[in-house]
Amino acid sequence: MATWSLKDKYAISGIGYTDFSKNSGKTVQHLASEACLKAVEDAGIDIKEIDGLVSYSMNDSVMGVGVATELGIPDVQYAMDYYAGGNAANLIISNAASAIEAGMANNVLCFRAMNGRSGYRFGGGGNAARATGVTQYSAPFGLMTYGQAMAMWCRRHMIKYGTNSEQLGTIATTFRENAMRNPRAMMRKPLSMDDYMDARMIVDPFRMYDLCLETDGACAVLVTSAERAKDYKKKPVYITSAAYGGGPNQGQNGEDLLRWPDHSHNAYPYIQKGLWEGAGLTKDDIDFAQIYDCFTYSVLMALEGLGFCAEGESGPFVQDGNIRVDGSLPLNTAGGLLSEGYIHGLNNVIEAVQQLRGEAGERQLENASIGLTTAGAMTCASALILRN
Repeated sequence: MATWSLKDKYAISGIGYTDFSKNSGKTVQHLASEACLKAVEDAGIDIKEIDGLVSYSMNDSVMGVGVATELGIPDVQYAMDYYAGGNAANLIISNAASAIEAGMANNVLCFRAMNGRSGYRFGGGGNAARATGVTQYSAPFGLMTYGQAMAMWCRRHMIKYGTNSEQLGTIATTFRENAMRNPRAMMRKPLSMDDYMDARMIVDPFRMYDLCLETDGACAVLVTSAERAKDYKKKPVYITSAAYGGGPNQGQNGEDLLRWPDHSHNAYPYIQKGLWEGAGLTKDDIDFAQIYDCFTYSVLMALEGLGFCAEGESGPFVQDGNIRVDGSLPLNTAGGLLSEGYIHGLNNVIEAVQQLRGEAGERQLENASIGLTTAGAMTCASALILRN
């Protein structure tokens, strides 16, 4: 297992985001350019100083070089566009740091843009359906959307460990409570446990509030060296560690999900060792975490896979109040993908940076010095440890 060797050498020095909505009325390229320009302005530098762009997509998106042209960036020296799912939300940031370390760029914009509700919807048919696992191997088993696949994984956890719907509901209601303090969140209406339990079943055992939102919008972060970031306008947030992986059965298609050896856990155990060793920290050093919550169940997966709980203990852990803002490990303080919006996971990084800068307003945590972000829910995942 490779270990991150660039501890605190690189930093996030700017963030930007658009409104999160069901119908942006804008092209994806316009959304991407808006978020990127805001990240550059947040850092207080000139757009001409940008020389690298990294992005990822598995549906609606736009290439980095197209954004560079629209923004008038004169000299792009590094560009990377991943074909990847939400597992890449942290990977693009570690990639940017690696590119700078290699001397390929100095200031790299990392972005994700999508009209995920009004435009190209996940699981909506055509290419989107193929991307979510509709193959000759998976379709006969009913794996035609991510919801169907993850419902199978969740049911396995329930059978093996006794995980129950009330524990999933605790995640949904807690994150909604957090979103109510977030002015950019799409869902700010109170959500009670009764509301959660009474919601219609989407794919057993997932009710409506177990699934993330569909969102139009974009997010961007600017990565640069720690030394350079000290001269920029905003307080640097240092990249203390990064990890990506999923063992020998990584993939995005249905056959990859079907051959996964044990559906009671996912990719996170494969990246745990490298993540903690790269930072020289343990789980007890983490003040808060922004966990990839495309489904409520994926939060349980990450908690167990990264060692915050033993396998099978994440359900009681969340039910005991540990993930609340006043708990031992506050999670998804902006509402996460379930209640803030779904920008393929990159909005969770935005929130982590705001918490570490002390810019989270009404939802600001006390003594937020070290944060964790995760991305991915199935056979491959990424994570960052960030500090102020």
